[in-house]
Amino acid sequence: MSTTTDPTTTGGQMPGTPVAESARGRRVLKAVVRYGLPPALSFAAAIGLWYCVSYLILSPERRFLLPPPHEVLTNSLLDPDHVGPMIDALWVTAKVSFVGFLFAALIGVTIGVVMSRGSFLERAIYPWAVVLQVIPVLAIVPLIGLWFGYGMVARTIVCVIIAIFPIIANTHFGMVSVDKGAHELFTLTKASTAQRLAKLEFPSALPSMMTGFRTASGLVVVGAIIGDMFFAKGEPGIGTLLDIYRARLQSDDLIAAIVLASVFGIVVFGIFSVLNAFVNRRR
Repeated sequence: MSTTTDPTTTGGQMPGTPVAESARGRRVLKAVVRYGLPPALSFAAAIGLWYCVSYLILSPERRFLLPPPHEVLTNSLLDPDHVGPMIDALWVTAKVSFVGFLFAALIGVTIGVVMSRGSFLERAIYPWAVVLQVIPVLAIVPLIGLWFGYGMVARTIVCVIIAIFPIIANTHFGMVSVDKGAHELFTLTKASTAQRLAKLEFPSALPSMMTGFRTASGLVVVGAIIGDMFFAKGEPGIGTLLDIYRARLQSDDLIAAIVLASVFGIVVFGIFSVLNAFVNRRR
């Protein structure tokens, strides 16, 4: 004999009923308030502070140093004659960032794997990886220009130098953190080095590698913009326009270009954050 339970008597709700839809709406609203309200409030506070500096601290004669947000919006971001060159330049920077990230990922993962093959290789290679991390990039930019020219190749090299260390470090950490019992099992099955890498080490190290990729994705955008500023030969990137606007005291366009570059960096970082979360959920 079977019995049925009335959801109204047990506190549950049938899917699709007004009560269930109302509860779902409350959960969505709660999530929006929890995750959306803090950044919205901080953004509003930043805009308010911007207005205070423009109108209360700067005199009308010096207001060009920090024009208010609505002037940046109307004079630059909503003006096709101004924002058009910025979008074109941002596309050039995006291409440099993409190529630089690919090379940084390939080289960084390779070095991280080589370092994990033994303590001698780790001690021999790791100091040079640290040198790449701590060396002032601006100090070696002139050398990069002399050796590789002032075009796409030089910009890509700057991206790789800035972004490669987190990929190396996280790949190496993931490779050496593989469970020893799993290694012993592969040894018992007489797996080859390629099989061990493909079926054990890479899958186990993938979350750490994705963390390195996420960190590098933000750094590679910075590297591309720095490369634009110092290697202006060829198509101008957003960094090239930033340098031009600074020299001409075009504050509206300068701030607008900074906003576009920042949004691009946030989008790239967000994409890799989503990929990182997806990889961790699939494990």
